[in-house]
Amino acid sequence: MVTGGAGFIGSTLVRELLNQHAEITVLDSFLSGSRENLHEVNDQITLLEGDIRNPDLGKILKNNHIEYVFNLAAMPYIPDCYDKPLEFFDINANGALNVMQACKEANVERIIQYSTSEVYGTARQTPMDEHHPLHPQSKYAVSKVAADRLCYTLHYEQALPIIILRQFNSYGPRETHPYIIPELISQLSQSNKIKLGNINARRDFTYVTDAAKAAIELMKYPKAEGEVFNSGYGKDYTIKEMAEMVGQLMGHSSIEIQMEARRLRPLDVEVLQASYFKLHKLTGWDPQVTFAAGLQKTIDWYNEHGKQWPWDASTSKIKVRTPSISQTRS
Repeated sequence: MVTGGAGFIGSTLVRELLNQHAEITVLDSFLSGSRENLHEVNDQITLLEGDIRNPDLGKILKNNHIEYVFNLAAMPYIPDCYDKPLEFFDINANGALNVMQACKEANVERIIQYSTSEVYGTARQTPMDEHHPLHPQSKYAVSKVAADRLCYTLHYEQALPIIILRQFNSYGPRETHPYIIPELISQLSQSNKIKLGNINARRDFTYVTDAAKAAIELMKYPKAEGEVFNSGYGKDYTIKEMAEMVGQLMGHSSIEIQMEARRLRPLDVEVLQASYFKLHKLTGWDPQVTFAAGLQKTIDWYNEHGKQWPWDASTSKIKVRTPSISQTRS
């Protein structure tokens, strides 16, 4: 099962799992995910519309004979967390707890809980390994720290076979929120003028297929249970550098950046740079797509899909759903 499988990373993970001949059930509330993200593979998966907070989730896992769970379901878009803290904690922390309890009830073989590099806050040293202190700088990040600690506790208290994957930033096709790279592509498709916030913040970006393959490889190792692993590219760039790279790839000889105060976060993470040595040592995983090649792939997808992201086609307003489950399969 891939919870949040209609989201950006989730929909790519589904495709990579299909490439490895897995039988896949996707659970998604479509709160931030998009049905269109799974359109090409609908006839190859079982799709459940539902919420990870559903108290009957354990029965759902049993009824669908689930052996492995990738829990990506979350409210992920940081700008929304400033106004919706209760929803973020309910889904990201309580929802994760419900997934863990359901997995225990269903005797699932292994679980990967998707965490985030945001739990570390601004880098105190680089590259950042799994021993880096936790210093969350948004309510989103705090909610993910809470989920991490629940994972540790349930692993040691109840032998829950769970792995924590701290994914650094990723990018690629089917982005479901206006994160920085799709925002850069959208704006620079119109002209060489772009409006940005903190252009000096540094981020480590992994192309989404590489990110998905890292999770799949990690799931294969029983000795990973009870451990935390970083997944990232290993090199960081400033927002300004990324804007200039995207501009060049989109045919602009130069770009004009206008700073907008409304785009600044109340407390921003200035530097994220991954050390994925632990993941590599266990699985042999390395990112295969260079940053420049990944940007070109992402731009090409955007141009081939009507110059529109999934979040362009619908509003990004948060809607609170009543936990429920319904099933569709093409």
